Amino acid sequence: MIYADNAATTRLDMDAFEAMKPFLFEDYGNASQPYSFSRTSKRALREARQAIAYCINAEPEEIFFTSGGTESNNWAIRGCLEANRSIITSEFEHHAVLNVCKRMEACGYPVTYLHPSKNGFITPEILDNSILNDENLVSIMMVNNEIGTIQPIKKLCETAHKHGGLFHTDAVQAAGHIDIDVKDLNIDMMSCSAHKFNGPKGVGFLYIKKGIVMLPYMEGGAQESGMRAGTENVASIVGMAAALAKNVAAINDNWEYLGKLEQTIIRRLQVSGLDFIRNGSEPYVPGNLSLSFKGFFGEMLLHRLDLLGIMASTGSACNSRNTQISHVLNAIETDEKYALGTIRISLSRNNTNDEAIKIAESLVSIMKK
Repeated sequence: MIYADNAATTRLDMDAFEAMKPFLFEDYGNASQPYSFSRTSKRALREARQAIAYCINAEPEEIFFTSGGTESNNWAIRGCLEANRSIITSEFEHHAVLNVCKRMEACGYPVTYLHPSKNGFITPEILDNSILNDENLVSIMMVNNEIGTIQPIKKLCETAHKHGGLFHTDAVQAAGHIDIDVKDLNIDMMSCSAHKFNGPKGVGFLYIKKGIVMLPYMEGGAQESGMRAGTENVASIVGMAAALAKNVAAINDNWEYLGKLEQTIIRRLQVSGLDFIRNGSEPYVPGNLSLSFKGFFGEMLLHRLDLLGIMASTGSACNSRNTQISHVLNAIETDEKYALGTIRISLSRNNTNDEAIKIAESLVSIMKK
């Protein structure tokens, strides 16, 4: 099997798994309890929070553990709307943002959906032309999950702050893959999910800048400073911290390696004579390829690749059953003749150059036939 759907999920890192094991079998105490058996778990939570904060240049008390990116996005949007804020987001956000915005819109909160440029970006000019004021919450993703474009978050945040608004970014496809410095970006909130950077599934975190007023996401016990009740998933949190630290340390090497793999695929497709486009434009997160082939159907290509043992996707994993053109491709106005034949190939450091060659040659063989 060749796994090329790492934007959907990644393989659990072995070092992360080893870090998790003691808290599954030995040090399984509830971190909220005062007795000595729980001290190891309590210390592990503290150290994991510190490690994650270090990776994004935050303060430990600004890191709040969640069940993943979807919860983090929901909390960021719902949690600061008590002040009757209006929402500004984009048409090509992940559905974990779009659907909660639609829910809030149905509850009477004004929502503006920004139309991205054809090359896959929300620019500061696009944001500045919207109705900005001090009651806005702006939510723009850091890396688009389908086409891999890296958004100009720092400038977008400056634009939102210039008008007194708050800024949240969905960094699920960015954390562990590109350098993130929350102080330099000056963002107010950021959502991340462990299984996108070789951590376990079902755990993530929300960064909330100190001083931002937020409603608790879940009421109950005093966990997460009373902001997110529920017994902490210590093993998964420890695994998340280990995986993030390892990926952050290897970002430059991974960037170079994945850039070479994706160029291997692009070059072989180009010399084949196939009529295709790569959606979006630079800068991309390396290894995330959204390719649209004229005159084909993405679902057919996906199943043919599957028969050859190659795992790819037609777009977002959360929308994989929808055979229509994705909302992302519609937003960037991809020509329908190409858009219908779209597949997403997302690579990781576990992929090899031989696998990249096999992916390209398999696509050529399928379409030539």
